[in-house]
Amino acid sequence: MSCSEKPLAGRVALVTGAGGPMGQAIATRFAADGASLALTDISGNRLAAVREAIAEQYPDTALHAVRTDARRHEEVNAAVADFKDALGALDILVNVVGGIRGGALMEPLVGMSEERFDSTFELNLKPLFWMVNAVAPDMAQTGRGAIVNVSSVTYAGDGDQPEYAAAKAAVASLTRSLAAELAPAVRVNAVVPGLIQTSVMDNAPREMIETYTSRTLLKRLGRPEDIAGAVSFLIGPDADYLTGVLLPVAGGIVAIL
Repeated sequence: MSCSEKPLAGRVALVTGAGGPMGQAIATRFAADGASLALTDISGNRLAAVREAIAEQYPDTALHAVRTDARRHEEVNAAVADFKDALGALDILVNVVGGIRGGALMEPLVGMSEERFDSTFELNLKPLFWMVNAVAPDMAQTGRGAIVNVSSVTYAGDGDQPEYAAAKAAVASLTRSLAAELAPAVRVNAVVPGLIQTSVMDNAPREMIETYTSRTLLKRLGRPEDIAGAVSFLIGPDADYLTGVLLPVAGGIVAIL
């Protein structure tokens, strides 16, 4: 790939949750697209492994990684300051951090603990809140920026994961709100994944996976690379006239709220 074929050459991209399969796929795609990389993850070991893998595959990529709990205001601000010192102004942000931490993958709302309910909202919303507050002002000032959030097809409502679905609906709503708030300087979009083949699926009930797969038109789970391709498009120059978009990457499943 020549320099002229690298649509993100000269850009600096911050990817949260870069130690997980989806975050790693996005960061790797950005390296291929020519961006400099600022990577965070709550796990220092996973982050180091991803950093090493990308550096080996794309040795010319400017790359800086900082272990960060993106739910924590002070850690986010410290990491962003570190990235700016090492790489320069950040003009791309991809908020990957989210999910359900610990416990069962599926649990009904009736009888759910307050701790689980609160922790799911915190994990899916606080990182987005702190990261946007840390990087958007500079993007707005320079007049150049693109943000992609990660929602989920569950945002339309899901009886098996009701608190996660509600949190991802909030991500979708915040995406459209931020698109209006930060326009015209910063474009804000979201990908809306279906089930993606990650390590989480290793512990998912087989019938859940089979039921979901049968609902898709393409009859398979998504791959992290499918999400990376969609994010690359939304960030890149071909999407310069797109903002406030919720892009389903779900094998044909349509989520409407």
